Amino acid sequence: LRGKTLVKEFDAFPQLEQLPLWGFDGSSTMQAEGSSSDCVLKPVAVYPDPERKNGVLVLCEVMMPDAKTPHASNTRASIADDDGAWFGFEQEYFFYQNGRPLGFPEAGFPAPQGPYYCGVGFGNVGDIARKIVEEHLDICLAAGINHEGINAEVAKGQWEFQVFGKGSRKAADEIWLARYLLQRLTEKYGIDVEYHCKPLGDTDWNG
Repeated sequence: LRGKTLVKEFDAFPQLEQLPLWGFDGSSTMQAEGSSSDCVLKPVAVYPDPERKNGVLVLCEVMMPDAKTPHASNTRASIADDDGAWFGFEQEYFFYQNGRPLGFPEAGFPAPQGPYYCGVGFGNVGDIARKIVEEHLDICLAAGINHEGINAEVAKGQWEFQVFGKGSRKAADEIWLARYLLQRLTEKYGIDVEYHCKPLGDTDWNG
């Protein structure tokens, strides 16, 4: 996930066809050689950005300099778009702080799994995570993302949200935008998001 900000002026909330192509230095993202580094950003979805005054979230595909050929990293372009298909995503993730899951002690492990799943109370979920996931839910709903719900997961510091969408590309777009909004939100809390299914390796902790 990457982000750039472009300041533009429109008479009303812009439609997709009104949004311009843009670009970035692909050599800085390891998507191009330095001698030919131009990559093109092609807008493919637009949503309100609730965290900005008159803000717009624009999801883009990465294209080659001809603006027609998808970049090798652009797997969205290869999706067979089925407007009638429904997809439900459960996005599990860990909050990380200081190199370990949120709520883990500096050495060793917290109390065993059991009370954390759908848990409530400071001893189970701490004092920051709930604030983040509730705020993220509100932001996603305000952006028009079909966010279905949240819950604490089995391991300490692990959470989940659900997105349900109609249309193969639209559903995928919304889970990616929800991830982006989560990672942008956690910046102000000094927390990172870890999507690896089992970041603690070969242990008894959930994956």
